[in-house]
Amino acid sequence: MKQASVKIYFTGVLCLWAFFTSSCMKDLLNRDPTTELGTASFWKTEADATYALMGAYADIRPLFDRDYYFDGQGEYIRTRGTSTASGNLQKGDAYNGGDYSPSGYGDNFDKMYERLYGGVHRANYVIENVRKMLPAASETSLPQLERIVGEARLLRAIVYFRLISMWGDVPYIDHVIYDNAEVANQTRTPLKQVKDSIIADLTYAFDKLPARAQEQGRASKPAALAFRGKVQLFWACWNKFGWPELDTFTPDENEGNAAYKAAADDFAKVINDYGLTLFRGGEPGECDEPGKADKLPNYYYLFTPVANGDAEMIMAFTHGGTGTNQGEELMRDVAGRSHEGSQCWVSPRYEIADRYQSTITGDFADKLIPMSPTTPGARTALNSAINPQSYANRDYRMKSSIMWDYEVSVGMISLKSTGWVPFIYKTWNQPVTINGVQYTTYNTDGCNSGYVLRKFLRNTAGLGRSDGTYSYPVMRLADVYLMYAEATNAVNGPQADAIALVNRIRHRGNLPPLAADKTASKEAFFSAIEQERIVELFGEGQRAFDLRRWRAIERVWNPPYGNGVWRIDTYGAQASRYFQNMSEREYQQCYIFRIPPGERNRNPNLTQNTPWL
Repeated sequence: MKQASVKIYFTGVLCLWAFFTSSCMKDLLNRDPTTELGTASFWKTEADATYALMGAYADIRPLFDRDYYFDGQGEYIRTRGTSTASGNLQKGDAYNGGDYSPSGYGDNFDKMYERLYGGVHRANYVIENVRKMLPAASETSLPQLERIVGEARLLRAIVYFRLISMWGDVPYIDHVIYDNAEVANQTRTPLKQVKDSIIADLTYAFDKLPARAQEQGRASKPAALAFRGKVQLFWACWNKFGWPELDTFTPDENEGNAAYKAAADDFAKVINDYGLTLFRGGEPGECDEPGKADKLPNYYYLFTPVANGDAEMIMAFTHGGTGTNQGEELMRDVAGRSHEGSQCWVSPRYEIADRYQSTITGDFADKLIPMSPTTPGARTALNSAINPQSYANRDYRMKSSIMWDYEVSVGMISLKSTGWVPFIYKTWNQPVTINGVQYTTYNTDGCNSGYVLRKFLRNTAGLGRSDGTYSYPVMRLADVYLMYAEATNAVNGPQADAIALVNRIRHRGNLPPLAADKTASKEAFFSAIEQERIVELFGEGQRAFDLRRWRAIERVWNPPYGNGVWRIDTYGAQASRYFQNMSEREYQQCYIFRIPPGERNRNPNLTQNTPWL
């Protein structure tokens, strides 16, 4: 780990220097590091500390704001690549080179490991220096400085949470590294010890942060509680379902139950104590019929800049606009060439459509039937996957999240609208007449399922594909509702308040409440919660982490040495087959990631996770 430690420490110090001088410098990583500025000229005022904290937010944001790539490791999103530029931290280099396929991905995240430790060191740099300011702080400045330490500790906590979620035991570093000798032979810290340190950080953050941050993008008490609850929920799952690939960890059922209860307590406080509400009151809004998009449901607007600063966004990373080099890549990643030359790196798989339930029955509709458009009557056949009317009367989140044949979106070229662009699978950039009106079809050859995303796709012009201003959520109230329901159900079975929360989320999709059989047992209610997590959090990077913590990969893709599972398209063509005849070890390698060999070469005390030996 020796070389990496130098690199990430240099990055932390030099990024701070960048804020003091010019944000346009290109050669910072080629300069000699210095700490003189930090100790002699800086760290004098509350403004200095705030400035440094903003630098930490800017450096840690790119470790989380493209988590939708991770959904490719699940069964409902295809991630065919990434839009990140190699070597550019601000553009999300942590994700670059990762494998976002449902299998075979665990040895492709060396860069993420390195960048996460860069985030740790950046947070430590703020924590350590602001702490030195506390003894001399005035009575009015002290609470603000403690708040800054709390925010930096929260950022450090979520970075370490990502590290243990992927690699299990990891070296724990809670101070700035000034000499390579401090970490050259450091061993991996046991999972429980790192988890306890994360909890301590989040507890401190909760004590020091405001109930509501006045500044958009800064953390608050509900964020600290929500993340603390989530860490406890994962800890509970690891103890309940086991983590055999981590040979230093022994599950404890009692500890798992205690963690479920602790998680539920934290989630309950988030839900009840801060007046938080779902976006637009959780109301479904209006939903146009298939083929029209003048009226889109409220859920769609939750993933546009309209929702920036909304109470549902418990914590979100902010972005800048045109020319800031601080924009988000959402449109570039989810859209096609008809939308500012976007590249469609991420798209829905065919199988997601059948997860959207009927607004009439509140349960699953008859499965869609793949059909070729050359088949007579295929466009009008009952339940045909290429018949637009097959998608009528479905969960409003379907219209908000995906587009099927003849759905329309607003095209954009050179920051200007080109009007409605209809999506017709495998008909790219072609003239088409619909109801007597001529259009040019959506050019998105990155799609291989018959669907493209509407979620995260802007419907207003004026910004380039990488210049979005949407504040990407890393913690939403809807997720807290579902995690609370999961935690309470694990201990006590279906509870009335948890059922009501799940129904509140279903209401935003214009679905009726859960039927009695969906809440009749722990198992039935868990399935209902999982269903809501699939459609509510679709494309937000949650599914793969859920599958691992629940040990559900075999449930989804069938057991080892089996036939695996095909993914198909709306025409019925086979697109990709996963887990065919794969060994147990290959499944194990999906549950825990490989410690980077380069780190182990530099530090002989770093052990390797068992499936990678």
